Amino acid sequence: MYRVLIAEDEDIIRKGLTYKVDWLNNNCVVVGSAIDGNDGLDKIKELKPDIVITDIRMPFKDGIIMLEEALAVHDFETIIISGYSEFDYAQKAISLGVSEYILKPIDFRLLDIAIRKTRKKIDARQHEEKKHEYLHMYQEVLDVEALSVHSTYVSAMLDYIKGNYPHRVSITDLSEKLQVSTVYLNAKFKDETNYTFNDFLNRYRIIKAIDFMENSGKLIYEIAELVGFKEYKYFSQVFKKYVGYSPTHFTK
Repeated sequence: MYRVLIAEDEDIIRKGLTYKVDWLNNNCVVVGSAIDGNDGLDKIKELKPDIVITDIRMPFKDGIIMLEEALAVHDFETIIISGYSEFDYAQKAISLGVSEYILKPIDFRLLDIAIRKTRKKIDARQHEEKKHEYLHMYQEVLDVEALSVHSTYVSAMLDYIKGNYPHRVSITDLSEKLQVSTVYLNAKFKDETNYTFNDFLNRYRIIKAIDFMENSGKLIYEIAELVGFKEYKYFSQVFKKYVGYSPTHFTK
């Protein structure tokens, strides 16, 4: 669920925002409320909300300054609710990346729309972050592949993964082929690549799966088999472990 913090110095408005909005239907939960800018800043640092709904004019510290200081320590989306429509306020809000700017008196239908739009913005950002993490994982694997490994055994293991990832891959089979114990092979592989054999194999398969998703036009269950997963359910579990999304969600 999306974590929401409400910062509003007027008690009746703050309580109205807390109790008149169908937060559950919006997949949100109000984790806290603040009565002024200083309180709001402290609560943001403590509660780490996904969405902050704030007034601008508040005691001790106005909403704009509160947002500037809070965004320096925690990322979140903002909906401003204010009785002021002056250009300066709107301009400052835009510079801070505020998602929505709603004027008082509050039209709760407009607020509901603003919340839904803000959720979509969060989802889009998180999706891009996950893709960035995937690219980082991809680069890590490429870096390992490019390593001038010292052990001929590790070099053979990398070649084995690259040549056999669509099929059944077993370090036991490799151990028999190389006439070396699995314990020794695992230790050498971890020492030179910083990954266990199975971890690297799964990462390599997921990278290949994403490449197929983006370039082949094949169905996801077909891709799962192409990269060595015989059961789609297990493929989905491994994919989500490394990428953070299910394969279906990732391709949207």
